[in-house]
Amino acid sequence: MKMKKKTLLVCLIVMVFALLLAACGSKSANSGNGTTIRVGTKSFTENLIVGELYALALEDAGYHVKRVPNIAGSLIHTSLVNNDIDLYPEYTGTGLLTILKKNLMTNADEVYKTVKDEYEKRFQVTWLNYSQANDGEGLVIRTDVSKKLGITTISDLQKHASELRFVSQGEIDQREDGIPALERVYGKLNWKSSKIVDNSLKYKVLSNNEADVAPAYTTEGQLANKDKFTLLEDDKHVWPPYNLTPVIRDNVLKANPNIADIINKVSAKLDTKTITALNAKVDVDKEEYEVVAKEFYKSIK
Repeated sequence: MKMKKKTLLVCLIVMVFALLLAACGSKSANSGNGTTIRVGTKSFTENLIVGELYALALEDAGYHVKRVPNIAGSLIHTSLVNNDIDLYPEYTGTGLLTILKKNLMTNADEVYKTVKDEYEKRFQVTWLNYSQANDGEGLVIRTDVSKKLGITTISDLQKHASELRFVSQGEIDQREDGIPALERVYGKLNWKSSKIVDNSLKYKVLSNNEADVAPAYTTEGQLANKDKFTLLEDDKHVWPPYNLTPVIRDNVLKANPNIADIINKVSAKLDTKTITALNAKVDVDKEEYEVVAKEFYKSIK
């Protein structure tokens, strides 16, 4: 009887020891080990959503995360290189043109390689894998007009410009990389009429049939409503790509190399259609961005 009790006790000890080893192994596999990562974001919906996705993925891997939201776009790069944050969602076109002051490129892979190499040399910052989500410049047309006139590209638009009413915030009409850039490649856009409105009102103006065409960023939430709005294809590739990409300080990545895999898995799930739909949940349906990010993260885990 004593032998049986002793054997049972030994078995229990072995089982407990095995469970402890498994738990330690599991924690090691996640390997955040309580390290704190400061995730920054710019002050607009899309960046807030994606930054929250990064934060959730890091927390799931055992990291502590300090969220640093709503940093001005003009300051966030400086915040990164000055060690105020460790990681944030950036755009390849922004890195190329705004930070590096390079000449325009339109091939996504070439832009990515350029920013990746130059950031490493100049700032000791790594660009992780870029996503297929491209938040670039574009033109939106009312879908009923698109169908009526057969307009799906900017080349089509140029041929029918004299039949179309254009509305914008005014800046794109004058900016060198705006309408002037399009006209150098596609030809003159002789609109039937053109007027300036506050950018926040453009979709209301289009919906009210007060205009036909407006400038848009290619992942704006309203573009999820394809029955009302059609994003035109920049078929001659005038505008550069703005692929959404995580950027991280080298020393943080070196100390925590598994972050690359954690965050790259998130980026792999993001394309233009997906980001547009997520933006729509916040900007159109008025959901909180944290809730939208959490729901989407659950779906991709």
